[in-house]
Amino acid sequence: MNRLEVRGLSTFFDTDEGLIRSVADVSFDIRAGKTTAIVGESGSGKSVTSLTLMRLLPRDAATQVKGQALFVNRAGETLDLLTLPEPRMRAIRGNEVAMIFQEPMTSLNPVFSVGEQIAESLRLHKGLSGAAATAQALRMLELVEIPAAAQRLREYPHQLSGGMRQRVMIALAMACDPTLLIADEPTTALDVTIQAQILALMRRLQTETGMSILFITHNLGVVAHHADDVAVMYAGRIVEAAAVNDLFARPQHPYTQGLLACLPAQQRRRADTGEGRRRLYAIRGQVSSPLSPPPGCAFEPRCDQAVPACRDAMPALRASEAGSARCILVPEATR
Repeated sequence: MNRLEVRGLSTFFDTDEGLIRSVADVSFDIRAGKTTAIVGESGSGKSVTSLTLMRLLPRDAATQVKGQALFVNRAGETLDLLTLPEPRMRAIRGNEVAMIFQEPMTSLNPVFSVGEQIAESLRLHKGLSGAAATAQALRMLELVEIPAAAQRLREYPHQLSGGMRQRVMIALAMACDPTLLIADEPTTALDVTIQAQILALMRRLQTETGMSILFITHNLGVVAHHADDVAVMYAGRIVEAAAVNDLFARPQHPYTQGLLACLPAQQRRRADTGEGRRRLYAIRGQVSSPLSPPPGCAFEPRCDQAVPACRDAMPALRASEAGSARCILVPEATR
């Protein structure tokens, strides 16, 4: 069963310079109890996708949102997150669908203790009294393995380290037992030791609660170890989607192949097989401006495998032997 089915999601921003197509015709599924990762360079539309799903786009932005986000709630109802009345969406946001933001220091309220912020969510969504909400907030801090949790409950975000603030964010997101957790690069600002601890914690909580996770990251190492399915985004579109093992073993799209070739492990593998060390590979050029995208494939100006036909039109996402890819050079799967 799928927990979330996103179909044809598009998010455009109308600016003085023109229409910015941040997300264009994005579709993917998140299976119940599984993790789907969205990967890509900065500016590819990953965070805008998550904020669109949560309906947290800036209110003063002139936005155009199209598509569907069909979410199956605890009661088994299928709801379109993009069209729900705002009061109903507020009841779901932070309750059944929760989000861990990229930078907890700017997401947590600096004038309230971390315990009060967790307790507020419990009072709002679970109807707990003040004492019961505080007790549950303490239990959540203990669950995410914050040392001296009773003391930290009364402290403010600025008094905590980066790793502790991220654990508080996870505790806040998990307080109401969500069925879907959206994690927007939750370990980007952390050192590798704390990053490993946070990822292990999220995996353990997923195993214990059965929640689904949408994991947004640019770290392919994290994807390899923690995702079940992967969607690769480039210039606002999904260019490849596959199960994680298939994506790493048989990348289909030239952009995915380029991302994997950039990993230092690929250079070490060449040395181990006698090919010798080579200069670390880098994808040439830059992502095109969303104000003036190329007429055909968005990756064509940077693609080493491009042919003249790539400039004619945006390729459709077609089924391949290892998943699906948006490239005319990828042979379609035989049925």
